[in-house]
Amino acid sequence: MRRDVFQAIADPTRRAIIHMLASQDLNLNAVAENFDVSRPAISKHIKILTECGLVTIRQEGRERYCEARLEKLNEVSDWVTQYKKFWNQKLDALELYLEQLQKKETAPVQGRTKKTAAAKPKKSPGKKKKLKKN
Repeated sequence: MRRDVFQAIADPTRRAIIHMLASQDLNLNAVAENFDVSRPAISKHIKILTECGLVTIRQEGRERYCEARLEKLNEVSDWVTQYKKFWNQKLDALELYLEQLQKKETAPVQGRTKKTAAAKPKKSPGKKKKLKKN
């Protein structure tokens, strides 16, 4: 069964393996030492990465070395780029709309005059009456 690159990056362990192999080729034991899972589990992850074309295995004597083939990640990059363009267009349109709303709110309204609050008459400081206590 041929898997795609999206299946490979769906698992955090496989992403960690890809990250490790991006900087250097490692044998299967060296890869397995970095995880708290069994060697057969790591072998299954490597198998999936191989089926996706992200890892190749080369034999050197008795050792099998894993080598990353990161160009396959371009499929993911291309897929993300199309959505990045889509969302950038949507966000640009939203920004333009909000700017137009803001201009409408700050523009002076023609034909209206500002109403001023009617001044309340001030109370004169007169004498206060004292209440008599009975």
